[in-house]
Amino acid sequence: MLRHTALAVLVALTGFCTDAWAQATPSFDKKTYNYSDWTKGRFSEAVVVTGPGRMIFLAGVGAEDEGSTPGVIRHKDDFMGQCRYAYDKIKRLLDHHGANLGDVVKLVTYVTDIRFQREYSQCRTEAFGNMARPAHTFLNINQLAWPGMMVEIDATAMVAK
Repeated sequence: MLRHTALAVLVALTGFCTDAWAQATPSFDKKTYNYSDWTKGRFSEAVVVTGPGRMIFLAGVGAEDEGSTPGVIRHKDDFMGQCRYAYDKIKRLLDHHGANLGDVVKLVTYVTDIRFQREYSQCRTEAFGNMARPAHTFLNINQLAWPGMMVEIDATAMVAK
């Protein structure tokens, strides 16, 4: 009898915990955005996840011109120009979603030549100023999305709902 009572209590508690967990589990809403004409249908430039907070995911941002012609790279052969342009785009994309560089929690930077590490560090310091730096991964790869691209940056930001 004790065994049956314990089993009944366990089943009841399991049901209660499952219901309570379902009610306490936050729901999330995901929306994708494209601001540059050439990216439409290729990838989402920004993804915003809203729940208890909002997470903003920016796809690899580089020196691609924001017009409708794909593959037009600004500041060809000028790493610092491309890097500064990328950070300017990141700032504008974040602003579209009520965020700024201070809300960035993670960066992944891709460069085509590891020798740009010092210049990249300078560019990132210019962009962030006195703000705390987010978690960051720096990768050297063979080539980026378009010939002539030298740097591309993924950014993830988190803001209060």
